[in-house]
Amino acid sequence: MSEAVGTVRGGVHVFPVRVYYEDTDAGGVVYYANYLKFAERARTDLLRILGIEQSHLAGEEGLVFVVRRCAADFLRPAHLDDGLEIHTGVTDVKGASVDMNQSVRRNGDELVRMEVRIACMKRADPGRPARIPQGIRAAFEAWRDES
Repeated sequence: MSEAVGTVRGGVHVFPVRVYYEDTDAGGVVYYANYLKFAERARTDLLRILGIEQSHLAGEEGLVFVVRRCAADFLRPAHLDDGLEIHTGVTDVKGASVDMNQSVRRNGDELVRMEVRIACMKRADPGRPARIPQGIRAAFEAWRDES
């Protein structure tokens, strides 16, 4: 299993991101779609912290997690060279989905707020939901209870 990036603070995973030139638009601010990429990286490393390797889950179990829903509020822009933190917490765990809150912050100031639902799907039958395996569900529930 590859090493997870980030730290845990009070039941929230904090994932560091540096803004590079490629992340910005012509105005020098982070292009809005790149916040979704930052959030995806943070969720992936949260899964690693929980002991879930997505490549193993897909290859051995035939399951994948996909974004089912994402609502984002863009509050303030980030700029080239900014050091950002993506804060991720688990808010609800259901049979085939997990709800998370994610926040992009710079020096403690919230720039973007997201509500994300990830769904467990069968890899061989895209679009068909699958129950989250009990061990993974228990890891998400324990994380949620810490938040």
